[in-house]
Amino acid sequence: MGGTKVVVYGLSTEGYAIASQMAIKGADVYIIDESTPSAISLKAEIAKTYPNVSSLKEDEPLLAMEPIDVAISKAKYLFFTPRIRKTGQDVKTEIHSKFKDAVTSLKKNSSVIFTLPTGFGGNNENISLLEHVTGLEVGKQISYFYYPLEDLKQQPKNIGSFNGKEDSTLSDLLSIDKNKKKFVALSSSEHFHAIDTLSRFSSLCSVLEVCKYAQDEITKNDLSSDDFQEIFLDNMVGGLLDLKSLGSSFEGANTLMYLINGSVKGIDGYVKRLIDEIRSTLKKNDLKASRTKIALSWTLDQHVMRGDKIEMLQSLTSRLRDYIGDVEAYEDPNFDLFHSDKTTIVVACSKSDFDNIKKTKQDSNLIIVKANPLCETIQ
Repeated sequence: MGGTKVVVYGLSTEGYAIASQMAIKGADVYIIDESTPSAISLKAEIAKTYPNVSSLKEDEPLLAMEPIDVAISKAKYLFFTPRIRKTGQDVKTEIHSKFKDAVTSLKKNSSVIFTLPTGFGGNNENISLLEHVTGLEVGKQISYFYYPLEDLKQQPKNIGSFNGKEDSTLSDLLSIDKNKKKFVALSSSEHFHAIDTLSRFSSLCSVLEVCKYAQDEITKNDLSSDDFQEIFLDNMVGGLLDLKSLGSSFEGANTLMYLINGSVKGIDGYVKRLIDEIRSTLKKNDLKASRTKIALSWTLDQHVMRGDKIEMLQSLTSRLRDYIGDVEAYEDPNFDLFHSDKTTIVVACSKSDFDNIKKTKQDSNLIIVKANPLCETIQ
């Protein structure tokens, strides 16, 4: 494995994490920040010094570079880990256009590892695109693998592979402990990922929909002591891209589509309920919209591949502004709210943001709304 030439296309949180993991194992790794013309050489000591993309970008260490096309043409393995920021119908277009850029310079006997989520049949589309752009035939002159990354603590157990072909070097590069990764057919890995995504959203939406009907205070109090009140908006939105890409691989009505659409609707319905809850907090406290400030506290990683959370924060901010003019999103947990002469309602969008507000803001007369299934309000 020592010296295996690897290029990671996309300086995203996920891309940097696997690039570091492989560099520490001794591979010769280059990582490409799409906004620059060069590929950066990632050595093991750099990977050990900088735990994430932000720390690397802040410090700007001097790193060896080479032109992107040169790095890719030498690569034995190309990992595709770009940041996707378009929304709706444009997501697929953005992914395809970046994928074309990434694979254009690949040579014979190299391998592509696609790490974004696709729906059913998505990998076949990628393969057609790969063959069209490179002129190489997958399975003969070039290899293709599917390895959808999201939660870095829990990488996929399986690697999807064209015709189920095994590659022990790739398995070594991606294995974190003694457990070797298993290779399965591409369609199997799409099915595994679909089951993971759907089971997560179905169970989440069951909680959200049932909590909607908790009206009286006693029920709310009893429910609020349960573990699922630790689910925040931050946990609900992670992986929406996976759910939507799954949805776009079907046409017509079938039971699976009901599950997918039901989950998408469940999340939308929750956001609407959160906004209503914030508005009713104003009414209960006789607050005028003009004398109230809404602070959305949501510390976001700007470097992740999926743009779901960033998009949700923008959408929530603009929807709240329709009712209350002064709405601000705070992505830094140490925000200062005390210079405001308005009554402030802080909306905690993640567990860490809520814990932080509780620690630092307990003396002030803030109203805190937890963006959890019950939309609990603390004042």
